Amino acid sequence: MEHLSTDEREELRAALYAEKDSLEEELASYGKKVGGDWQGTAAGFEEEEADDVDAADKMEELTVNVPLVEELESRHKEIVAALARMEDGTYGLTESGDPIDVKRLRANPAATTLV
Repeated sequence: MEHLSTDEREELRAALYAEKDSLEEELASYGKKVGGDWQGTAAGFEEEEADDVDAADKMEELTVNVPLVEELESRHKEIVAALARMEDGTYGLTESGDPIDVKRLRANPAATTLV
């Protein structure tokens, strides 16, 4: 992380936390947390359906929400891992220890590879 200035690190930390908060809001909108993982849900899906059309609508919503939640959760895990790397001093470096350019990190604060 020596290749990043203190201001750059703080800017990137703030970006990571902002994205983490945003992802958690989205995840809560489309799913629910079960244990340590998120699962896609349909609003009111647990309720007994009085109407076949309502049940079909909720099933369709569920088929959309499950992959969406999986994608959001994957990005959330990348952000959490990047924040952990900030804490352990390996943020902004590839697995082989090469520094990642600050421009790349600004574009994708969770980046772990070079372009």
